[in-house]
Amino acid sequence: MRMEELQDLINGGENLKVEFKSWIETPNFKSLIKLCVKEVVALANSDGGYLLLGVEDDGTITGCEKYDLQNIIESIYDRTVPKLFTRVESQKIEDKDVIIIYVDKSKRLCGTSSGEYYKRLGKNSKPYTPEKMKAVFDEDTDYSSQIIDSTSEDDINLLEVYKLKEKLKTRDRESTLAELDDMSFLKNLSLIKETDEGIKLTVAGLLFVGKELSIQKLMPQAECIYLHYSDNNTEEYDSRLDLKLPIISVLDRLTEKIQNFNHLINIQVGLFRLEIYDFSEKVFQEALLNAYTHRRYDSPGSIYVKHYSDKLVIESPGGFLADINENNIITHPSLPRNKLIAETLQRLRYVQRSGQGIDIIFKEMLSMGKPYPEYTVYNDAIRLTLYSATEDTEFVKFIAETQDKRLQQFSLSELMIMRYLYENKEISLSQAAKLTQLSINDVRHSLRTLENETLIEVSGKVYMLTAQTYDRVKSDVKYVQDKAITYLKAKSLILDYLETHESINNEKIRMLCRCSKKQASTYTKKMRDENILEMIGKSINTKYVKK
Repeated sequence: MRMEELQDLINGGENLKVEFKSWIETPNFKSLIKLCVKEVVALANSDGGYLLLGVEDDGTITGCEKYDLQNIIESIYDRTVPKLFTRVESQKIEDKDVIIIYVDKSKRLCGTSSGEYYKRLGKNSKPYTPEKMKAVFDEDTDYSSQIIDSTSEDDINLLEVYKLKEKLKTRDRESTLAELDDMSFLKNLSLIKETDEGIKLTVAGLLFVGKELSIQKLMPQAECIYLHYSDNNTEEYDSRLDLKLPIISVLDRLTEKIQNFNHLINIQVGLFRLEIYDFSEKVFQEALLNAYTHRRYDSPGSIYVKHYSDKLVIESPGGFLADINENNIITHPSLPRNKLIAETLQRLRYVQRSGQGIDIIFKEMLSMGKPYPEYTVYNDAIRLTLYSATEDTEFVKFIAETQDKRLQQFSLSELMIMRYLYENKEISLSQAAKLTQLSINDVRHSLRTLENETLIEVSGKVYMLTAQTYDRVKSDVKYVQDKAITYLKAKSLILDYLETHESINNEKIRMLCRCSKKQASTYTKKMRDENILEMIGKSINTKYVKK
């Protein structure tokens, strides 16, 4: 590395790919190597980068003395699993020696010989659990695209191929994929591969067009178990199906089974009648396909679908990938554990695009007035609970009528905000960001859209439904009541403040009540009209005292 390049690295400071370590501040070589191994592992588990020895955290160059580059290389090699080969060199800068350790991004999970795992988080290295790290590296090795060596053309169920092609014709009339002969159709989808030993199925191929006996023999874990529970006994199932069938056949069988128990309510929306089932077919199918797409196939566990009258529970092996969790699942970019399964479902038009399933599930549930989908995450499994109850038909009617009037559907974030305001009288900007899992700027855009359509309004520093919206979903009385409650809270805070202070001004009221300047003026005017406060002074010197 040239001196100019090294200087640029140091001037750029520590970041995702650059770490500084002091040589002179480290008590001995053993301690230094322990620190180096941690940072090298973290860089290898991230995007690779550079570890610079002889540079302080603030970029000050203090240099290295009495070093042995070969010893550093071998010490890192001996203390990493798998063994990491690093390149090490020294460069003189400002008359001091800086040691540069080059770290390549690893294709495997790396740890220290003592069993510790790290990953870069911004400019710092943080501990990372092997389970999470393994999940990240699994993304690069798509299990569903692996070839099953023991398969042959005899494992293909041609009836399943025919069904897929016929369904594709109805789902996408412009697609030419279904016009191909059977083997070309499967090759195009990467469900089969030609090898020197003949045609072999990929894991995805077996799961889409494999014979039932072949699935049972070669991938017995690819099973979906359906359990039905009666209202009289929610502990023991009264009906069970064990399905080791291709994915689309499982989807068809379970859709039929659930529809047999599905209750329907009708909601009149203008001249039209809106039909709402206990469990939407679109939601259930998206949820089941998500389970097949994201489950771990190297786990012996099965997918379970537990059907109660008030809820549908879908459990699948394998936790979330990478840093996905319940608090970012809506907005986190999609990371399908089984990419080929996801791509096949997309090309067969069972999903519109990869990663849209969560949006569809949430939007459909909310627009039907049902509770939020509930995700429960374990180390090695995920449970999704879908509730059947329609909690408020007035909200459902309002959403349907408004979407019809605006000629477009609400975005998921807009829908979530409207649902929250329907159930709670107000929402702050930070609450809206947390609820929708969006950034402040993105959620502000959603709020502004609803505000421009006069569906919500700003009241101080919070948002609430407008009087017009209240009139449609609740009542004008409720709107006035909520406005009154906001004023009563502000009045109480102002009077409490004046118990220990002689006076209060507009700025202090804004801080106290978290409201705008105009709102603070409205509160003080009302309190003066009620003969509670007296105004003293004018303009910027105005203050208020108890009368």
